[in-house]
Amino acid sequence: MKSVLVSSKTWWRVIALCCSSMWVHAQEPVLVETESFANRGGWVIDQQSFVTMGSSYLMAHGMGRPVKDAVTSVSFPAKGKYHVWVRTKDWAPFPKGPGKFRVVVNDIPLTPIFGESGNDEWKWYDGGVVNITNVNTKIALQDLTGFNGRCDALLFTTAQKYTPPNDKPALSALRRKLLHTSEQPADGGKYDLVVVGGGIAGTCAAISASRMGLKVALIQDRPVLGGNNSSEVRVHLRGEIDKNYYPKLGRIVREMDNGDPGNGNPDGEEYGDGRKAAIVKAEKNLKVFLNTYVYKVEKENDRIIAVTGRDIATSQDTRFTGTYFSDCTGDGTIGYLAGADFRMGRESKAETHESLAAEKPDSFTLGTSNLWAAVPVDKPTTFPATPWALPFSDEYHIDATKADWEWETGFGNFNTITDAEKIRDHNLRAVYGNWSYLKNNKPEKYAKQELAWVAYIGGKRESRRIMGDLVLTQMDIQEGKHYPDGAVTATWTIDLHFPDSLNHKYFEGQEFFAGTRHIRVAPYTIPYRCLYSRNISNLFMAGRNISTTHVAFGSTRVMRTCGMMGEVVGFAASVAQKYHSSPREVYSAHLSELMQLLQE
Repeated sequence: MKSVLVSSKTWWRVIALCCSSMWVHAQEPVLVETESFANRGGWVIDQQSFVTMGSSYLMAHGMGRPVKDAVTSVSFPAKGKYHVWVRTKDWAPFPKGPGKFRVVVNDIPLTPIFGESGNDEWKWYDGGVVNITNVNTKIALQDLTGFNGRCDALLFTTAQKYTPPNDKPALSALRRKLLHTSEQPADGGKYDLVVVGGGIAGTCAAISASRMGLKVALIQDRPVLGGNNSSEVRVHLRGEIDKNYYPKLGRIVREMDNGDPGNGNPDGEEYGDGRKAAIVKAEKNLKVFLNTYVYKVEKENDRIIAVTGRDIATSQDTRFTGTYFSDCTGDGTIGYLAGADFRMGRESKAETHESLAAEKPDSFTLGTSNLWAAVPVDKPTTFPATPWALPFSDEYHIDATKADWEWETGFGNFNTITDAEKIRDHNLRAVYGNWSYLKNNKPEKYAKQELAWVAYIGGKRESRRIMGDLVLTQMDIQEGKHYPDGAVTATWTIDLHFPDSLNHKYFEGQEFFAGTRHIRVAPYTIPYRCLYSRNISNLFMAGRNISTTHVAFGSTRVMRTCGMMGEVVGFAASVAQKYHSSPREVYSAHLSELMQLLQE
């Protein structure tokens, strides 16, 4: 019988199988993607590694306290025996990590405990054989530790010698086949401007274009807007908008600004997720698509004609067509997929002639932060020993009840895109290890403190930078050079991070704490030519992925400045739409009109 996908909140993907009295005779397995569980309980969806895994997964992020079970229902077409495979990993195998969990079928736990294998690679683990006695079967993930156990998928098969594939192409093909996701994605609509990335830059770009009368799609891969300024990451806004040469710029940033709660505040509401959502919802020309990771780009010659995004929970694809596109992903994902020229890492002094550039080009990038905060409680609390975490001692530990920007991993030891999961996990090992030391060795200060929040979504600083017709440099910034298309006024220092010297001494090669040296600058302008691709003719960009050198990026990357970039993109897209021109032609033929819009 042909496989059938049942799509609802309580019924999961099932494959219709033929059966016998004991083993079911069938050709296809039953695949259950955990991110699609009907009730996720205390587990959270993690999509940060979509680029390397092709899928999201569930994670038990309990900060050392077991979370509630994730539960769903699978409809099997026949009773009988099935071999179970569980796709997971041991995220901190030193020698065995803490992310232990069980799979429970109809209230009966499978024998193996998962997440403690000592293997830090994603793979399928043998879960044994289960006897399905009810075609409507309850499946649960039971967390045992609260320390970030994770599960990608479950597979039930009647073939006793079948092992699911691990390599990405074969696994992706298996997902498409068994989940019955259509080769033809759903139609998301046609837009004047498609903005991918719902951080401050992307949201401001979408609002700006919408208010200029364009039909706009805003696609975000998380359930909230704001990026690093959301409740998921909790970084405050930096850069000034009141020193702008163009007073109209910054108005949308000001609307989005929920005040300054600082970094890593334990109260997530202070970062204004609801405020941002309400502002966007009020825009009549703007349609928002949350939880959608864009992974595919279609082109005609040097133009993007469409992008396809996958729902991070249901794996369903949606295709969006547009006249113009703006890459506000931070990682430069759309530009990369489209073949845009980009850089990643540091240029050399010989190439850029910048005094702050590296002697030789390399892959060094600013890192990723996972902030955290503790709060006082009425009674003493405990926290377990963490032999799998980073080791701390009387000689070196960080005596604090919350994190700030310095808690940062990367620095060339990891690729901030392909190693996103490893970076986040390294940050977690640092947070939990340090907190365990404080709780167990400084009870006089920390007995009545408890972890209230730890970010499981990494706050990135740097990855790809898409090259435009002009590449902003250190000299442009420090000399205050004003180009004719100077648009966004920037005020932040040249702020390039590096491993803290003491942290480097104790954790060489595994640093997680940063230092910086602020090179102060007078207000300067970022040219419009930094905000569109030099070789993809209808691609704008705004945010930390604009056209700069690594050194100049140290100043342009802060979020109020990035938000104003987004506003400029919205204005420029309206000019381009008016004249049916490219972003480059806005500069070459219609610059005066764009600058007038910024001035009014």
